[in-house]
Amino acid sequence: MQKVKKPKYIKEILDALESVWGYEKRPNTDLRHEEPLDGLILTLLSQNTNDRNRDRAFAGLKARYPQWEQAANAYAADIADAIRVAGLGDTKAARMKQVLQIIKDRFGSYSIKGLADWDTCEAREFLVSLPGIGLKTAACVLVFDLDKPAFPVDTHVARISRRLGWVPEKMQPAKIQEYLESVLPPSRFRGAHLNMIEHGRGICTSRKPDCANCPAKKWCNFYKSLD
Repeated sequence: MQKVKKPKYIKEILDALESVWGYEKRPNTDLRHEEPLDGLILTLLSQNTNDRNRDRAFAGLKARYPQWEQAANAYAADIADAIRVAGLGDTKAARMKQVLQIIKDRFGSYSIKGLADWDTCEAREFLVSLPGIGLKTAACVLVFDLDKPAFPVDTHVARISRRLGWVPEKMQPAKIQEYLESVLPPSRFRGAHLNMIEHGRGICTSRKPDCANCPAKKWCNFYKSLD
């Protein structure tokens, strides 16, 4: 990882975002799945598509295959047909079948609830060893479905981190995730991640950010550069 100084005003910035979006005080119930494997497959489907199409694909998949064993025994072409709305259906279907087989071989069933008892680093290593599962997908499963500290970095989190001056402009998302997990308070990971996503969608947008209404503007390098 590139050497980057610990950013100033972390608490103030996180508090400012929380004052607007409020995800830190909300319980982790809306995004958590009783079976973490559901969260893993959902996040796999989210790759290279939007949330709406991801959710439609997951609903179609579960309607056709209510149990993961059924999906594991299905033809990849049939799975691809069920999830096609999420894009890359053939690729995602093939990876899904591989993931399900590995999990069955490792845990004896189509469940990854056992990862909750693993050390966070070991659980992350297992998840990223699965076909098609990268650091962001693994982090989503860790923080939302397994209640383990992780800070997924999507396009919004990356953009805000760069604009605040927390990380260099050209730092890649995987490195940004590694850095944020090293400097931000783990107890705030889940809520702060969600606050940053909402902030990126609603105020700190890619084009024409609404800096005038940003609660963190006085600490933001991007805002200061506009003067």
